Amino acid sequence: MSQPDSRHLVDPQLLPLLEFLPTIAFSAEILPAIRSRPPWFQVSEADKARTDFTVRTVPGPAGAPEVEVWIYRPRGLEGRLPCIFHIHGGGYVAGNAAQNEGGHRPLAADLGCCIISVNYRLAPETPHPGPLDDCYAALAWVFAQADDLAIDPARLGLMGESAGGGLAAALALLVRDRGEFTLAFQHLIYPMLDDRTCITTDPHPYTGEFVWTAHNNHFGWSSLLGHEPGLEGVSPYVDLARTEDLSDRYIGRMIKLAYLAPAVLEKLLLQRCPLAVSLKDLTAVADLPWAEQVDAAFNPAVDRA
Repeated sequence: MSQPDSRHLVDPQLLPLLEFLPTIAFSAEILPAIRSRPPWFQVSEADKARTDFTVRTVPGPAGAPEVEVWIYRPRGLEGRLPCIFHIHGGGYVAGNAAQNEGGHRPLAADLGCCIISVNYRLAPETPHPGPLDDCYAALAWVFAQADDLAIDPARLGLMGESAGGGLAAALALLVRDRGEFTLAFQHLIYPMLDDRTCITTDPHPYTGEFVWTAHNNHFGWSSLLGHEPGLEGVSPYVDLARTEDLSDRYIGRMIKLAYLAPAVLEKLLLQRCPLAVSLKDLTAVADLPWAEQVDAAFNPAVDRA
């Protein structure tokens, strides 16, 4: 198989970032080193000064350890706030809530919202359904503690990138099927949705050159699944691309109130997900641009006349 050649497609202003984020071949042997590296982006003192921050441990799934959540609030902003429940990325095998502190503090302050980020257990030590169960347990705690957290449960949405985007999409599906509470929106940032990207016989010529390579994609998916990717019988709660039913009224609303940011030069571009297809179809018929729809769900009381 020929190697992708996509460097010429990268904006020149972004090329230094490729040197800053080197491509590493994931393996079980180097996972401890990958997991122990410090966050890429530091937290500014100015952002610390305008946000309050706490770490809580909350009840985990039945028979499993407690789950840690990182909570950010804009300093000095009183009353019930909208809330983003965030799930970090890392290919299902790495990452933690701390890696996003440099982004979450200014985001919470700028948006005037609470951000709660969950530290779920990682594969391969904890394959599916462990990571998703941790996320559901933490989300259920957030809804149950909405009064104490001073958040508005009617304005609570999901956000995640990479593996976190895949878990956010699966979590939205699980919330629909269990029917215990309702979400306002989902923001999926280059989500991992389809394990069959590992076995495609016709790979896109421009995907997988930088950072998230075909090797790393295979390692991440096989670690989460506990077996080779692409087999039959994979649950839609681990691989949203296996979902056949998006017709429910609630999930239809969730599709319309979703924002999907694809990874154009990554293996994730090759995913065959009905959610992504549905989002693509909706762009032609939506009453408002996606950003306005999410904003309307997040801040329903704002006058937009």
